[in-house]
Parts: sequence; C-alpha cells; structure tokens
Amino acid sequence: MTHSAKHAPGYVPNPHYTQDDWDEVSDTPPLTPEESSRLRLGPADLPPDLAALKSRGGRPKAAVKRVPILLRVEPEVLAAFKATGPGWQTRMNEVLAEAARRLTAA
Repeated sequence: MTHSAKHAPGYVPNPHYTQDDWDEVSDTPPLTPEESSRLRLGPADLPPDLAALKSRGGRPKAAVKRVPILLRVEPEVLAAFKATGPGWQTRMNEVLAEAARRLTAA
C-alpha cells in the first residue's frame, strides 16, 4: 500500500498500530441506531461459552453477614489473638460467639 504524506483522518501516530492498520479500518461506517441499540456491554450479556470467564475472585458469600464494628480491647488481648497467626479475627469472633451463647443461656 502506498501512502501519501497525509495521514488518514483521525489517525494519530503511536506504537500500537501503524498507518496501514488504520487505513485498513478507517473506512468502517459508523454504527446505525439499530446496531447501537443491539449493543450489550454488561457481563450478563456474555455468550454462554464465555460465562465461565466472569470474575470468580474474592471469598465466597457468607450465609450470615458479619457486622463491622469498632471495638476497643486491651493491648494484651489483641496481642494474644494476633500471636495465633492468620485467622485471628475469626478465632476472636468464635470466642465472642461462645460468650454470647453462654450469656443468653444463663
């Protein structure tokens, strides 16, 4: 393909595509209103074979959501739980849950 010194309308030189790339697609007509109305941009509109590629990151949803609170405890109490390693917050919750069961049973 031979090029004139002038670039195609809208072409901005960059490292990601060449003038030849731009020329190949620059004559693509704009979408019609009907074509635009058929566009679906959300993950719910993925084809079935791509549905498995949706994000599965993060931890699973809990059956019972925990409530975030601000709790002040003595430094020694916090240090003791943290010393037990990863999951110390869960263990602290288990101890508090057991204490709550005893309170309601009394």
